[in-house]
Amino acid sequence: MKKLSGGQAAVEALKVEEVAHVFGLIGSATMEMFDALYDAKEISFIGVHDERTGTHMADGYARASGQPGVVLAGQNGPGATNLVTGLAQAAAAFSPVVSIAGALSSEHVYRDAFQEVDQQSLFKPVTKKTWTVTQTGRVPEMFREAFRVAMTPRRGPVQLNLPRDVLSDVKEFSAFQSPSSYRSQTLPAASKESIKAAAELLLTAKQPVIVTGGGIKNTGGHEAALALAEALNCPIATAPGHGDAIPFSHELNAGQMGPRGNPVASRLVKEADVILALGTRLGFNSTFYSYDNINESAKIIQIELEPTAIGRYFPVEMGIWADALTTAKQLCQALENREAQKEVERWTQDYKREREAFLRKRDSDAESDVHPIQPSALYKELRVVLPKNVAVTMDAGTLCLQATDALNYWQPPALFTPLDFGLVGFSFACGLGIKLARPERSVVSLMGDGGFGMTLSELSTAVDHGINTVTVVMNNQCWGAEKAYQRDFFGERYIGANISSPPFDKVAELYGAAGFRVDRVSEIGGAVEAALNCGKPAVIDLAVDPKALYSFRRDSFKHRGG
Repeated sequence: MKKLSGGQAAVEALKVEEVAHVFGLIGSATMEMFDALYDAKEISFIGVHDERTGTHMADGYARASGQPGVVLAGQNGPGATNLVTGLAQAAAAFSPVVSIAGALSSEHVYRDAFQEVDQQSLFKPVTKKTWTVTQTGRVPEMFREAFRVAMTPRRGPVQLNLPRDVLSDVKEFSAFQSPSSYRSQTLPAASKESIKAAAELLLTAKQPVIVTGGGIKNTGGHEAALALAEALNCPIATAPGHGDAIPFSHELNAGQMGPRGNPVASRLVKEADVILALGTRLGFNSTFYSYDNINESAKIIQIELEPTAIGRYFPVEMGIWADALTTAKQLCQALENREAQKEVERWTQDYKREREAFLRKRDSDAESDVHPIQPSALYKELRVVLPKNVAVTMDAGTLCLQATDALNYWQPPALFTPLDFGLVGFSFACGLGIKLARPERSVVSLMGDGGFGMTLSELSTAVDHGINTVTVVMNNQCWGAEKAYQRDFFGERYIGANISSPPFDKVAELYGAAGFRVDRVSEIGGAVEAALNCGKPAVIDLAVDPKALYSFRRDSFKHRGG
C-alpha cells in the first residue's frame, strides 16, 4: 500500500499501460496529474497548441501503433469542449483514443461555476463510453476500464473526466493490475460449419472478388488476405480510405472500389457473382448504400467483428461474426488443394490486363507539361519520389479524395484519412502522431491550404519535439470541394469559397521548420526529396491550379439538374 494523490494514481495507471506518449495542453484543472508526469520519465509529454489537434495526434498514434493514443486536456470547460471534434473523428475511424480531461470540483457542480459544462453528456455521442470519476480511490479502476473499452473490438475513443477534488485528494493504493489481467488476448474465430459453407460458396464462383477493409488493415492481415486471394485466384479490391490494406506491389491488388475508387476495382464489384467482404461494412464511402456500386445479384459473404454491421446495408448470403484475419487463415486452410472454377482464370486474367492498362493510362494522362500544376501531375510525381516506407496522411476535400487511390502504398498501414467523418484540418496533426509511433518511416501529409491554415500552429510542436514530417500544402486558394459544387450546380455564384493565405514555406521557416515553394511540376521531385532529407519538420507550399476542381458528391445535387 502507498499513499498517492488522484493525479499520481492516474499517472501510475498510464505507466502500467506502458503509455509512451501523452499529447495534451496544460491546464490548472489537472495540475496534480501534470506534476506527476514531471516525474514519469518513461512517458513523453507532447505539449500541443489546441486540444483538437492533440486528439488527432493521439488518433494517428493509435492507428499506426495499434496501441491506445492518449490525449490530456488540462482544463475543464473550453479545454474539454475542444476535444469533441477530434473524438468524433476517432469514433468514425474506430481508433482507440483514451481522452482525459479535467472537470469541475464536485462541490461546484450545478452551481453555474466558472467554466462549467456537462462534460458527461457532452462526450457520450462521440465516444464508446464516457466516465466521470467520483472517488479518488477508484481512479485506477476507471483507467483500467477506459483502456479495456477503447481496445475492445470494435475499438474506439473513450473519455475520462477527472474532477479537481478527485485529483487532489490522497488515498492509499495497492498494486496496480497488469493489462493482461483485464484485457482480452484473443479474437473470435468462425465456426467449422461456417468456414466449410463459405469455402463451398467461393468455389462455385465464376467471377469472385474479395473486398477488404479496416478489419484487415488494422490487424496487419494483408498476408492472410493475399494468401486467400491466391488460393481463389481472384482479385482484391479495397474499401475507400483503406487502399493500403494490401501492398500495391501484388498483382491481385485492384485498389479502391466504389464511387471514390478507380474504374477497375469498381467494375469488379459491380460484376462479381460472389463478393467476400473481408472486414468491411460495405458502408457509405464504399457504396453510397446503392446497388449502383455493387452487383445486386452477387452472393455476399460478409465477415465482420461487429455483428451489427453484418447485412446492415446489403442482404448477405452468409454472415460470419468473427475476426477477419483469423477467418482468412481458416478459409485458406479449407481451400487447400481445392480448385476454383475454370472461368475464374479468364475473369482474373481480364482483370490483370485491365489493371495494367489503367496504370499505364494513369501515368500517360498526367498533365505534366501544364502550368499551373494539375493534380494528376502532382500525384504522378509523388508516385515516383515517395519512398516505399512512406506513411501518407490526408484531409477531406476534393484534392485529397482524388489522391487516396492515385498514390501507391507499399507497406501497410500507409494511408491515414478522416474516413467517414470527412474532416478538414486533420492530416498534419495526424502525421505527427504517426511519426512518433513509427519513427523509422517517412511521413508525408497532404492538405489543402484551408486545412493547413487551421492547424499550422502545431509547427512549433513539431519543431520543439523534433517530429520530422513533410507536409505538402496543395494550395489552390479556395475551399475546393464546395467551390466545385457552386461552379457545377449553383451557376458560379461563389460565396465563401475563395481564401487567402500567407506563403506557408516562409511561415514554416519562422517557426524553425524547413520551407519549400513549388510552382512547376519539374520542381516537385526535388522539393520532396529535400524535405524528406532536411532533418527538420518541413512544409512544401505547392501551387495547384485553382480551376482543377471536381464534384465528388454529384448525387447530392441531382435535384439541381446538373
